[in-house]
Amino acid sequence: MGERLELLIAERDIRARVNALARDIDADYRGKRLSLIVVLKGAVIFAADLMREIETPCTFDVVSAASYGAGTRSVGMVTLTGLDGLDIAGRDVLVIDDILDTGRTIAAIIDALQQRGPASLALCALLRKPTAIALDLPVAYIGFDIPDEFVVGCGMDYAERHRNLRGIHRLVFDERRED
Repeated sequence: MGERLELLIAERDIRARVNALARDIDADYRGKRLSLIVVLKGAVIFAADLMREIETPCTFDVVSAASYGAGTRSVGMVTLTGLDGLDIAGRDVLVIDDILDTGRTIAAIIDALQQRGPASLALCALLRKPTAIALDLPVAYIGFDIPDEFVVGCGMDYAERHRNLRGIHRLVFDERRED
């Protein structure tokens, strides 16, 4: 079985959307104590691009969440790390994630952060799949809505590969048999 990549969202479109998101975030958080919480590893490239465009002074921390393993579907269990010592009490917190899919991972993160007493808590994700639209999450900013397909690039991976791609690509598996 082989795989191939098909471009879904070009780098220039991602850059333009990141710039627009940063302008919206600046408008909403001007004069507030903004803390960005970046979900590792997938959101790191998106977050770095976004932070460089945000003019509002902010701090940032990272949390790690794992739910995919080496597959293309969430395994349903979420493991969180990086929450110890995270001081967000009284701050306006914006969680930056790569993709909203089943919602299990981000819901676990939101619950854990909410227990730390932020003044406000909102979510910014580069991508959102259809199943995530109906979820009860504090979604404030979405880069792109995409079909229910497995995607890589811009920090997102398949078995730790393809994170470095500048665009968002759908990963297509080819069934090939050798007789």
